[in-house]
Amino acid sequence: MESPAFTFAAHAARQELAYQVDAAGLPLWPPQVRGAGWRVSDGLGTVYATTTLRRAGEEPLDLSLVDLDDGVRLMSRIVGVAPEDVSIGMRVRLTWDGEVPLFTPEQDG
Repeated sequence: MESPAFTFAAHAARQELAYQVDAAGLPLWPPQVRGAGWRVSDGLGTVYATTTLRRAGEEPLDLSLVDLDDGVRLMSRIVGVAPEDVSIGMRVRLTWDGEVPLFTPEQDG
């Protein structure tokens, strides 16, 4: 049996945000040995909490907790908008930087 970390990384290499579910189909995060299966997220969610990181000599970065519509909460960054413009309740969509899941504001339409 592959480790949960290996399975998660294999999905990320295909730019799929996978999460485990238990026997009742409820999400498990982070991935655990006791998971009953895997699902791939549709990548839509809402910013639950956010802050702006300001490191000396570097551009500010957003750091947010995102509640995915699938029922998983994860920490990531919102890109494509100034960190100061990220707000709680903002709808976001999954994007990728290599194998790193990030989010952008969801566009209407």
